[in-house]
Amino acid sequence: MKFLHTSDWHLGRSFHRVNMLGAQADFVDHLVAAVREHEVDAVLVAGDVYDRAVPPLPAVELFDRALHRLAELGVPTVMISGNHDSARRLGVGAGLIGRAGIHLRTDPAGCADPVVLADVHGEVALYGLPYLEPALVKEEFGAEKVSHEAVLGAAMDRIRADLAGRAPGTRSVVLAHAFVTGGQASDSERDIAVGGVEAVPASVFDGVDYAALGHLHGCQAINERVRYSGSPLAYSFSEADHRKTMWLIDLDGDGAITTAERIDTPVPRDLSRLRGRLEEILDDPTLAPREDHWIEATLTDPVRPADPMARLTARFPHTLSLAFDPEGREEHEAASYAQRLKGRSDQEIAEDFVAHVRGGGTPDDAERDVLRGAFDDVRAQDSRQETAR
Repeated sequence: MKFLHTSDWHLGRSFHRVNMLGAQADFVDHLVAAVREHEVDAVLVAGDVYDRAVPPLPAVELFDRALHRLAELGVPTVMISGNHDSARRLGVGAGLIGRAGIHLRTDPAGCADPVVLADVHGEVALYGLPYLEPALVKEEFGAEKVSHEAVLGAAMDRIRADLAGRAPGTRSVVLAHAFVTGGQASDSERDIAVGGVEAVPASVFDGVDYAALGHLHGCQAINERVRYSGSPLAYSFSEADHRKTMWLIDLDGDGAITTAERIDTPVPRDLSRLRGRLEEILDDPTLAPREDHWIEATLTDPVRPADPMARLTARFPHTLSLAFDPEGREEHEAASYAQRLKGRSDQEIAEDFVAHVRGGGTPDDAERDVLRGAFDDVRAQDSRQETAR
């Protein structure tokens, strides 16, 4: 059975103030064409369909058109909600839409209720596991701790139990939206840390034939059976070196992956990151192929040059981001506030603040627990407010 695995559409998102709706519509066209060309048996969309809980109307209209076009193909689509989506909004009308072959899985309680497809080898159970906010679903799954690993592990136990009750030889696919250990992140994913712990081990998906993941924007394989499709479009300059694709996955009758092919998605414009003194960048003939790219420029001039953006856009008209990192300045002075915080969790930042206020005294274990609990409560409250909207 052949699947087309995609995720992280982020409909409604812009790129440094550039409206991406046209590029997102081009991706939907490409997706529909790929389904036809490769004669896939099902489409898997592993979360973050929208970029925010209340998406703009043009994004909703594009999503509506995408659903109609996928339904017209007669190819089943299984779609889960991600951490950017409002699960309740995305899931409105799921039962009715399911009759058209579009299966929206946004309710954690239904994670062990699969979409069952069949081919000449038998049945394939497709389980949709939406993004799980630990503080909100801990009781639902009877998890021992408020952590991504605990709730995802408990949800997978339910899935494995359902699978064990099915006919021998039933193949299985799980869609999930999570940060799995070993995955390479980029700057455009929203932090999902809880208590300072966000990653889950790939072993949580043991027992299923394929795990179609969403959340990380780079296409990557954690192992043979656990893969991220990545986002179809770049949403930050940290993705400049990404090759944007979907996974074409083929399971044989024994559940082995016989095909794992990357299908390229349309690129609206290449990205380039330039670094150096302004005059060097403007005079460098080797940069000619990048003149039509979206540009992130970091200038290293010891003294900030006059009118840098105007001079850059004269040669690189699609310059979107300009930063300064003067040569000779101490590293800690050169780094912006955002750069100093990059890669650090909320917990680490708060602990550093406590140490700074005390003049060097770091929090003890009890104080760390208080900070961790405060962050978990805030995240849970935010999620409840979003759900109630």
